[in-house]
Parts: sequence; C-alpha cells; structure tokens
Amino acid sequence: MHSSFLKVERLTKRYPGASEPVFEDVNFAIERGEFVCIIGHSGCGKTTILNALAGLESASSGHVFMDEREVSGPSLQRGVVFQGHALMPWLSVRSNIAFAVRSKWPDWTAAQVDAHVRKYVDMVGLTDAIDRKPAALSGGMKQRVGIARAFAIEPKMLLLDEPFGALDALTRGTIQDELLRICADTRQTVFMITHDVDEAVLLADKILLMSNGPRARVAEVVVNTMPRDRTRGTIHHDPQYYRIRNHLVDFLVSRAKGLAGGRAPAHPPEVRPGLEGAGDADAPAARASGAPAAASTH
Repeated sequence: MHSSFLKVERLTKRYPGASEPVFEDVNFAIERGEFVCIIGHSGCGKTTILNALAGLESASSGHVFMDEREVSGPSLQRGVVFQGHALMPWLSVRSNIAFAVRSKWPDWTAAQVDAHVRKYVDMVGLTDAIDRKPAALSGGMKQRVGIARAFAIEPKMLLLDEPFGALDALTRGTIQDELLRICADTRQTVFMITHDVDEAVLLADKILLMSNGPRARVAEVVVNTMPRDRTRGTIHHDPQYYRIRNHLVDFLVSRAKGLAGGRAPAHPPEVRPGLEGAGDADAPAARASGAPAAASTH
C-alpha cells in the first residue's frame, strides 16, 4: 500500500483564550521529491502549519507524519528557512553554516566541513563575504546565508517561510533557478509559503490554497501540469501558465473580498488537476482576463 512521504491529518490549532481555531481539519499529503507551495491571506495559519511540520510548534489536535514517523520535535532531517535570517551574530558566514554542518556530520574533518560550506556559500553568491559577520551584511545577504545553511545539511525536507522576500529581483531569480536545479538533481522535498503567485507557478508541483481564518482549511489543491523543466524565461509561453496563474489570482481576490464581507462556508478541498484544457486559443483570452501584471499578490 502506497504511503505518502509526508501526511498531515486533521491538523487543528487553537490558541489559549481564542474563541475559534486559527485553522481546523487541515489535511494534505506530499510525495517524496515533490515541491508544494501554500498560499493564503494573513491569519490563515500558514506559518503555524509550517512550524508544525518542522516540529517547532505543537498543533492542538491532529498529526504530522514524515517517512512514516510522527513528527514530535525539531530534527536535522528537516531544514527550515524563516522570513528572518535567524543567524548567530557573533559568527561569520562560514561559521554559521559550519555549525549546522558539524551538527549533521560530527565525524567530518575540518577540511570536509569547510569544503561543504564553501559549496553552498558559492551557490548563493556570497563567496566574497564568507568571513563577514551578519552585522556587515545587507538584509538580503543575511537571508541568503540562511538559505545556504538549510541546503547545506541536505535534509529530507526543506521548509521555507517566504525565504526570498528580502531579496532583490535579480538575486531572487538566481536563487529560484538554483533551487529548481537542486530539487531536480536531488529530488528534494519542499514545502514553501509564498504570497507570490508567479513564484508558486514556477516552483511548485502542487499549490495548496487556504481559505480565510479563523477556521481556515485547505480550500483547493491545484496540481501544476506544466513540464518540470520550466524556467522563468520560458514559463509564460506555456498556454497553461495564464490559466493557472489567473485562477490563483482570482482565488486570492475572492478571498480578500471574503475578509471584508464575512467568511464563506467551509467545504472539503477541491483538487484541480492542473486546470488543464488551456489550449493555445486560451492564452490571449487569459492575458485579457484582467489578471494583475505584478508578480506579487501582497
């Protein structure tokens, strides 16, 4: 019997004193090597769900299983990149990453650790800053160190909480491309929070759309049926791109109206397999359908 690499079952979170849970009965599965993005408006519990997957926060009820074991606390098998860089300010870039690497492979020699650290520092374009401390780095550079540190421990699963938000457009694109390459090479499993629709369509195999909180749920699961070798430079030529992108934007816009006018009743999640059927004739219509040109939906 097939068992998904990660399973979330009936996850619910209620904070003490709150009249309603932030989210309830959240269910989804992630296959090994799958890249999943979650999108939803503020207050639907996306970061709390990620923290529960990481073992950093306990849900009020429900379960998270990874590799057929229940998640009960943090582990080096799950690498986390937060919105903030979370670096140790007294350590250099090299030492911040080396600390994580030595935790994962305590028997490695200093030369092995340093070679491994340099590989990932090079990956995020910080070779010239490897011996600087965080105070001497820009906000975007600090975040890139956090990304390199998560990659460097080669976890079974990467958990990313809007990791590219502090990066300039050029660096963001470079890291997105590198992330796609690493995931293709290593079959890395990834769960990522984003507010950027184009980022989700580029990176994700599957996109979870959350209803508004409180009592948020996974309202829809959109399966990305575009080829996995898609790139930022060519993705917009795929006729499916506008159909999927416009659907995500429409979902967020409709939920924004719900925030202003009251919450829609909850329904079981609808699985939309790629919103396929967008042929060449659909692309011009999609372009004219009123979807915002901006990549971000903040």
